[in-house]
Amino acid sequence: MAAVGPPQQQVRMAPQQVWAALEVALRVPCLYIIDAIFNSYYDSSQSRFCIALQIVLRLLGIFISSIVLILSQRSLFKFYMYSSAFLLAATSVLVNYYASLHIDFYGAYNTSAFGIELLPQKGPSLWMALIVLQLTFGIGYITLLQIHSIYSQLIILDLLVPIIGLITELPLHIRETLVFTSSLILTLNTVLVLAVKFKWFYYSTRYVYLLVRHMYRIYGLQLLMEDTWKRIRFPDILRVFWLTRITAQAAVLVYILRMANETDSFFISWDDFWDLICNLIISGCDSTLTVLGMSAVISSVAHYLGLGILAFIGSTEEDDRRLGFVAPVLFFILALQTGLSGLRPEERLIRLSRNMCLLLTAVLHFIHGMTDPVLMSLSASHVSSFRRHFPVLFVSACLFILPVLLSYVLWHHYALNTWLFAVTAFCVELCLKVIVSLTVYTLFMIDGYYNVLWEKLDDYVYYVRSTGNIIEFIFGVVMFGNGAYTMMFESGSKIRACMMCLHAYFNIYLQAKNGWKTFMNRRTAVKKINSLPEIKGSRLQEIDDVCAICYHEFTTSARITPCNHYFHALCLRKWLYIQDTCPMCHQKVYIEDDIKDNSNISNNNGFIAPNENPEEAIREAAAESDRELNEDDSTDCDDDVQRERNGVIQHTDTAAEEFINDDTD
Repeated sequence: MAAVGPPQQQVRMAPQQVWAALEVALRVPCLYIIDAIFNSYYDSSQSRFCIALQIVLRLLGIFISSIVLILSQRSLFKFYMYSSAFLLAATSVLVNYYASLHIDFYGAYNTSAFGIELLPQKGPSLWMALIVLQLTFGIGYITLLQIHSIYSQLIILDLLVPIIGLITELPLHIRETLVFTSSLILTLNTVLVLAVKFKWFYYSTRYVYLLVRHMYRIYGLQLLMEDTWKRIRFPDILRVFWLTRITAQAAVLVYILRMANETDSFFISWDDFWDLICNLIISGCDSTLTVLGMSAVISSVAHYLGLGILAFIGSTEEDDRRLGFVAPVLFFILALQTGLSGLRPEERLIRLSRNMCLLLTAVLHFIHGMTDPVLMSLSASHVSSFRRHFPVLFVSACLFILPVLLSYVLWHHYALNTWLFAVTAFCVELCLKVIVSLTVYTLFMIDGYYNVLWEKLDDYVYYVRSTGNIIEFIFGVVMFGNGAYTMMFESGSKIRACMMCLHAYFNIYLQAKNGWKTFMNRRTAVKKINSLPEIKGSRLQEIDDVCAICYHEFTTSARITPCNHYFHALCLRKWLYIQDTCPMCHQKVYIEDDIKDNSNISNNNGFIAPNENPEEAIREAAAESDRELNEDDSTDCDDDVQRERNGVIQHTDTAAEEFINDDTD
């Protein structure tokens, strides 16, 4: 069977994309209803019964809209089919009522508020238009409700009866009776259809309930919400909701501006355009749903921005694609923290601009986190291609210049306050991060240019990065103090307090803990390396081998482990940062305070140097082999080493056994 090519796959995927887009479009009205209910107000001067009734109706509307929002695709389409059928039935009844009782067939034109002719002037033309309209309504009604029996013909005849009475010029009371009878028959048929479909609705509801309960018991509430979030494509729904809402408001505002200026031109002045943009931005975050919608739009922009930067710098890391998630979450948290949707319009615009500045600095920090690994990999791998280095260096230069420009502009337009201090601190911190990355990059490039072993390189890199981490820690403490001052004297809130606690834990406590742990690991590794015996000169020439870690020859010196393996001091120190075992035999590197110079030197292939006592070597091998192996060893290696250890111990004398026991104790 022939394989399906990419064009055929695209053709097959096109209907799925159309259905997905239609599904998203059908869920958007639910958000409009919920947003309208949340933004509506009630008159407090009304009676308690009226207020309670309004509250119940609002809760019912929110509940029904939420249920429709999370329906499955099939149930959603059926719901809209039935809703459209009922809407067509109601429209048909209203048309019959208006045409039979309120239209003067022999009078003037029927016009709307915009001066557009809705119906023909002459009677016969109007009758034909009404008949075509009612036939359209009737066919759509029976098609959506899937009525295939003789009742479908009777329904269409029922819709045409008032028009027949209008054509035959029956008396007014008879026409009223015909309209009422037609409406009653259509209503009864609708109720009958609802009764027939109620069984399907009951079983569908029960199936959804059992499925949700099963998923909740098996996977928990978090996975259930994540599955629902992805299944209904909620970010796309929020995005479409916000964009369509802003577009509709823009069209209304432009029409009002044109009417106010009394002009037919589609172009408006710059001042009017700026006012229009400000009004749209203010109305785009006036409720929680609109803030979520704006967050979804920011997510889309940040996602494609991140993909563009990754493609530009040549990175393929999957973790770096999280910019589309981090940016909207941070924006939404800032909006909740500052109470953005509850502010007055003028204050809302100012607060939104400040939040955007903070968001911009956070996005720049994340972009630096994307470029730093690529920069380090290029310098450490000694890639000499200019095309590979230029994009990363260009992005790094932009990450240094943009914070400087942002701080310069803000300091020239605003007075010093807690917000400006926070933005400036983030900008300075980002510039220091870029300087640290470029310094480490330069050190690695110098090391690759001279092509010799630079033993102090690791120390220099550690000093540079430690300096950057210490400065970053200081900035974290300063920002915690700035946030505490803001919460106590400016705008305190529970969300801000929670965010400060998270900041204190992740950016202060964990960073200090990890930094201290790294310092102690390096200190311990350096202490162990310095306690190991070192060979130089003629003794080093007796061993014709290379370092088992870097595969380079020993030119100046080598360090010997207690298990008689030797390495470069720098290589072994880097290894000991990760685990405290020998890279060759995976035995623990125990360092004793009274360790003596080991005269028994063997190379990494098992060669024993001359003038060596074999019995002493066997005794030391037996003592060292009794030490426990590292947990990362495989099962096969454990079995082999155990057999060798048992064989050696059986051939040792009593003195060797006493040596083993003393050493183990």
